[in-house]
Amino acid sequence: MSGAERTPLTAEAMQEMLDASPFIAFLGLTVTEADAGTGRVAMTMPMRPELERGGPMQGQFHGGPVAALIDTAGDFAVAVAVGGGVPTMNFRVDYLRPSGGRALTATATARRIGRTVAVVDVDVTDAEGRLTAVGRGTYSTQVG
Repeated sequence: MSGAERTPLTAEAMQEMLDASPFIAFLGLTVTEADAGTGRVAMTMPMRPELERGGPMQGQFHGGPVAALIDTAGDFAVAVAVGGGVPTMNFRVDYLRPSGGRALTATATARRIGRTVAVVDVDVTDAEGRLTAVGRGTYSTQVG
């Protein structure tokens, strides 16, 4: 990846990309940190009834939205450095405890961004700062 070929994304540009996706806009994801130099991105997802496990008023996020948060944050940890959205090759999630509260925060850190593949680790914390899930994804570095 040559710096001359790709321009890092700003947090504002990333937010515009998130808002342009109907699914991601439905999740309500908001970029709170974006650092191309460290390959680190953070974003939040607010609780809403449609994202709850077991129906409204349970107060816990369903695992599907948590996985989508992890995948999206991982993708953008690569995108911030390579200048655009990239395809997911594979990702996994380990749920450590129920994810509840008013919002979750995913902090994604690119461990390696190579010529064709990147590896990203993602931590998900609840509003009290408790680690609720972790994920690891591999992404193509070819901007899609």
